[in-house]
Amino acid sequence: MNKNNYAVIMAGGIGSRFWPMSKSSFPKQFLDILGTGETLIQQTFNRLERICPTENILIVTNINYKNLCLEQLPNVIESNILYEPVMRNTAACVAYAAFKIQSMNEDANMIIAASDHIILKEDEFVRVANDCFDIVAKNDVLLTLGITASRPDTGYGYIQFSEDNLSGSKKARKVKTFTEKPNQELALSFLDSGDFLWNSGMFIWSVKSITLAYRKHLRDMYEVFDEGKQFYNTIKEKQFINRIFPACKNISIDYGIMEKSQNVYVYPADFGWSDLGTWGSLYSHLELDEYNNTIKGNNVMIYDSTDNLVKVSDDKLVVLQGLNGYIVVENEGTILVCKKEDEQKIKQFVADLKQKGETERV
Repeated sequence: MNKNNYAVIMAGGIGSRFWPMSKSSFPKQFLDILGTGETLIQQTFNRLERICPTENILIVTNINYKNLCLEQLPNVIESNILYEPVMRNTAACVAYAAFKIQSMNEDANMIIAASDHIILKEDEFVRVANDCFDIVAKNDVLLTLGITASRPDTGYGYIQFSEDNLSGSKKARKVKTFTEKPNQELALSFLDSGDFLWNSGMFIWSVKSITLAYRKHLRDMYEVFDEGKQFYNTIKEKQFINRIFPACKNISIDYGIMEKSQNVYVYPADFGWSDLGTWGSLYSHLELDEYNNTIKGNNVMIYDSTDNLVKVSDDKLVVLQGLNGYIVVENEGTILVCKKEDEQKIKQFVADLKQKGETERV
């Protein structure tokens, strides 16, 4: 296994669209959402161990999740868990990891992965990731993994690619445009065109290429993290990060770097990927009954109802009648009943509860 290959798992989100199962005190990446016996972050870590040495896997998360990371990932090196003192989106998260890795290995290549994605065809993922590592080791490019779109999904971002291949690679294509979560009509046109892919949010590049991109497009952030060269991987690292991180611009790596750079390529892939971002996305991965209901709970009685996702504690007796296309979730006495088509509103529900002072419930 190539000692220059590193992985960064972004695990600082609170997964508010999976409320009430996912809460800020115990977010979805630390839950066994699919009932496989492994949490989402455990699945991600184990998958990345197939392409990177274990000691080269870093986790970027919130300090509040330190114990959860250590409990669920016994193989992770504690010093490889990077703690964000405040949430500042993905550009600051990636910059911290990139500069820390660069201080350890200037020849490093890195893959950026979310902690809560599903990949069903892991052997194919390993093949693709290794091919991408080889590409970025030889070329000054920022590579993103694009997923072959199977439906006009309005919950995903899209990447448009050109016919221009990267020299030396039959797969990597020049990126033309990025589009965030289009409406249904636009998503249909993307699917019909044949030159759009889903944006997986997974990136692969060398630390040299990504730090150069920060210097060019996010100069202030580059200069701040570059100042820490003397502190990374020392006892002064935490103090340095706590001082500079809150002042970082709140911007995503997509907007801050990818959409501005000229050396961005996409690698089309199909390895059973899903961004497990909402209850609706989970619904498509669960076993359905003859009425297209998926039910988790030992005491659920359901009548005249179709296309529902029901997830309740085994000790709760729940009777449902006449529901069609709903999400019904109970967790620790909190109950959500929401139309599947309106699931994007769950994030607003959580914000409203916080405003009411119901912080323990969210």
